[in-house]
Amino acid sequence: MPLARYGVLKGRITQQLAGQGNSPHHQLRIIDQVADYRAAVNVRSALAPSELMFAVIDDFQHPLTEALQRLPPGFTELESRPGGMALDYIRGNLLGARRLKVLPYAEVGPANDLYDQLDALAQRVMGEGAANIYAFGEPWSAEPQKDKYMGFFPGAGIHNIHMNQGNDKSFAGDDGPWQDGGLLLSFPQPDRSLRWVAVFLAFQSQALHTDDGTGHTIPAPAVRDGLVRIVAARLRAPRGQAQTVTLLNTGAEPVDLAGWCLADYRKARCPLTGILAPGAAVAVPVAAPLALANTGDIITLLDEAGLKIDGAAYSKRQVPAEGHTLILGA
Repeated sequence: MPLARYGVLKGRITQQLAGQGNSPHHQLRIIDQVADYRAAVNVRSALAPSELMFAVIDDFQHPLTEALQRLPPGFTELESRPGGMALDYIRGNLLGARRLKVLPYAEVGPANDLYDQLDALAQRVMGEGAANIYAFGEPWSAEPQKDKYMGFFPGAGIHNIHMNQGNDKSFAGDDGPWQDGGLLLSFPQPDRSLRWVAVFLAFQSQALHTDDGTGHTIPAPAVRDGLVRIVAARLRAPRGQAQTVTLLNTGAEPVDLAGWCLADYRKARCPLTGILAPGAAVAVPVAAPLALANTGDIITLLDEAGLKIDGAAYSKRQVPAEGHTLILGA
């Protein structure tokens, strides 16, 4: 069974506590206009190896940020489906060309552990009164007592703020697509735009290929991941011309694209054909039903077995002028 409930908590950070004990969580106190919540962020795995994988992405660009900024403060329940605000590390192309890195929670020295990363971001949000945090995960309801860590009443909050699919068999009951946890932070800029920072967390025991229906692990050869890269897109093509997506073969052998396809946020697909030589790039014309939105979208490259090879995302403000090409995965 996937998570019982899933959604996003929007608010401001007012307090944080470092994780302690055998199953530590970095605790964040979040307030909306009327209530307090605690976000419990896993920082160590119960399974070996215990260190988490993480990515902190400054200037995060993704179409979901347009909808997120319009949310009211507090918890919003989300449908676990593509095209909405739900997170999916695999299908949502949240990481772009980046890879999750392994980092211990606490080590002696400055800026060398996960605590330092989370502490710096929390301090930054608390220092800017108009900054917001968006915590994705599974909520727990109001409790009939004070919060056991931070003392507010009634206790309430959100946990499972990490990847929630591809789990080891002992936790496979929590698997599901489009229900991943994470932290997004928005910071107002002088031009009234928002600068977004994303924090994504996963356990080393989790798989990066999962079933579209169940979120369970799919055995897949990792050597193909990123073999062919999405490197550019021409989104506002002149009248009479097709949009294009540029693919690059990074390997040492030709790649037969027969049976491969491109997919967008709505899972519309465009089939591919031809042989891509080593080191070669090709601008693939986009054909219906796939259409890349000028308001932001994701582009996913799938092989003949339906496994993700590469993915990219772009936001509305990244879309260049007509005829120009957007560089992706930089």
